[in-house]
Amino acid sequence: MLLSFVAFFNSCAQKKSEASKAKTKELMGKSIYDYKVPALEEGKEINFADFKGKKILIVNTASECGFTPQYADLEKVAQEYKDKLVVVGFPANNFGGQEPGSNKEIGAFCQKNFGVTFPLAAKVSVKGSDAAPIFKYLTEKELNGVKNSTIMWNFTKFLVDENGKLIDSFVSTTKPTDEAITKYLK
Repeated sequence: MLLSFVAFFNSCAQKKSEASKAKTKELMGKSIYDYKVPALEEGKEINFADFKGKKILIVNTASECGFTPQYADLEKVAQEYKDKLVVVGFPANNFGGQEPGSNKEIGAFCQKNFGVTFPLAAKVSVKGSDAAPIFKYLTEKELNGVKNSTIMWNFTKFLVDENGKLIDSFVSTTKPTDEAITKYLK
């Protein structure tokens, strides 16, 4: 009797392990091109598949942060490398309540103060249990196949290659114009 219980238990554990491995393999097969997100502009959508063949710089942004002036550098990089790079901003209110505005207010702020022309997603959460799926993909090695990352503050950056795979992530203090990022764009 004990032997049959052990055999049954081992069989269940093995099936669970195989299912878990299959799920991980399925998730790791994803690329950024599998994601669509609501745009800041109501009724519009950002489909990352539209950016195939270009690198993508994804940034969690905030309007009332010490790093907010990086919007100007993001726009500069977006214009300078427009043939090979798309910048996508994701306003988020996760850190210090520094993005309290509505989508409409955020859009007006970015346009008026920094002349932002690159795509902006609707406001999302970038960490915690309510993190947007795209940020789970970007921060979890099990999903992106490259590395685990922790978003410590606003203006954390993620660079994705022309094939939709994560290259690296960069902390808030790394400006969009830093060689750490631009070396991948030359």
